[in-house]
Amino acid sequence: MSDDGMLRRRLAGRLVSGGHLRTRPWREAVEAVPRHEFLRGGFFDRIDGTGPTAWAPVMSYEPGWLERCYEDESLVTQIAGTIAPGDLRGEIMRAPTSSSTMPSLVVRMLEDLDVADGQRVLEIGTGTGYSTALLCHRLGDGLVTTVEVDDGVSARAGAALGSCGLFPHRVVGDGLAGHTGRAPYDRVIATCGVVTLPYSWIEQTRPGGSVLATVGGWMYSSELARLTVHDDGTASGRFLGGGVSFMLARPRTPPPLGVLPDLDRGDERRAAIGADVLDDWDTRFVAQLAAPRAQRVRLDRDGRSEHVLLDVEAGSWAVLWADGNVGWAVRQGGPDRLWDAVEEHVTRWRSDGSPSLDRFEITVAPSRQSITWPSEPE
Repeated sequence: MSDDGMLRRRLAGRLVSGGHLRTRPWREAVEAVPRHEFLRGGFFDRIDGTGPTAWAPVMSYEPGWLERCYEDESLVTQIAGTIAPGDLRGEIMRAPTSSSTMPSLVVRMLEDLDVADGQRVLEIGTGTGYSTALLCHRLGDGLVTTVEVDDGVSARAGAALGSCGLFPHRVVGDGLAGHTGRAPYDRVIATCGVVTLPYSWIEQTRPGGSVLATVGGWMYSSELARLTVHDDGTASGRFLGGGVSFMLARPRTPPPLGVLPDLDRGDERRAAIGADVLDDWDTRFVAQLAAPRAQRVRLDRDGRSEHVLLDVEAGSWAVLWADGNVGWAVRQGGPDRLWDAVEEHVTRWRSDGSPSLDRFEITVAPSRQSITWPSEPE
């Protein structure tokens, strides 16, 4: 057996032991698909230090590259929307824009997709093409449609898929619009995050089919949702739990913060809850339901640490700080009172027993999305 064959089998064994890989067809796919073929262009290593996060390229000719391809880790493959590992010598301090997701999350989602032989799947976000290849191995490439917004990323994925003898229907375009040309689908799976689940995905799914996607907000707490599409054109389901996180779809990324508003002017009061509650994943998710397009920033100003929520598009903001022994204070400005809304949501959730996120329900209709939690503990 080749070195990469042994590495594939070893990876599959670890994923089985971790409870991520649960059924024989997906194990066979992991053992058959060479992940390293989808990382031939290299990847970026994170370089941590006292300053901003930096990234350095790791190329396929470097020692240890092959073994790294079969570790259960996400590997960044593009920086700043255009920069591939081969484009750079040294380090770069820009944000990642594409990656090969950690295999345990890939196979967990594929297992949760619950596909059956003969079903048609739409994948939103081709990325490197590794998850696409697993789908093709499981279903046959004629049943897989994959959409990628970046033509260069799609082309590299297509080359890697072709080297494995796999030729799914590959589309370059806005994945938020889905792909009507091959609809309806039995399953839709998204490997990017969204704030609001696009109704186009519901429209393009057969009644009884399902959509699997990560829903969150600009405070970066997100959860994997699985929805069933109904005959009336709506879809509903629950979150699966586990704190799943993906890069947001590019059209859904938050806008630049720009110049901050005058944080010294606004309505000031004592806060019922402090900004420290946002350090908890579940609480932050609930807070996002009240302010899904608010970004969170920390500032050191006037000798104290301040926590700022800012909705750039609405022009609303809130700044919080610890106020000695009396708790927290908040000052708010703009058309909406962001922290008032956050406090109301979090307080109501706590009074309902702080149900876990896997008990939350999500419903999508043509003109709205709603996320609710049970009001009585089970």
